[in-house]
Amino acid sequence: MSSPDTEELATAPPPEEPTASPVAERGRFWRGLTGSLAAGMVVLAGCVLVIAAICLFTGSPGPGPLMLIGHPVAAVVALLSQRVVDKRNGRVAGFAGLAVVVSVTAALSLFWWS
Repeated sequence: MSSPDTEELATAPPPEEPTASPVAERGRFWRGLTGSLAAGMVVLAGCVLVIAAICLFTGSPGPGPLMLIGHPVAAVVALLSQRVVDKRNGRVAGFAGLAVVVSVTAALSLFWWS
């Protein structure tokens, strides 16, 4: 025998999946792009710090103090801005995403593309 609750569940139609609007798709792309940039900046900062430690122990010339300070600062700014992008919507998320792009671009142009 089945209970009335299981009969209701068996006859209930499946829930409909929400469809994403074009605006939500653009927001998803922007969040993905800025998240990838922020994560890449964290990896790059970690690599610079590890290379500096290796150079310190081997006596080789390595990255200077400006690089050792600038990369982690840019990574922290990118991560904090990305947190705002992930938690907010609208203009605030857009400007926070722009802050991620600017911090990563500034770090790359100051330390690598010059």
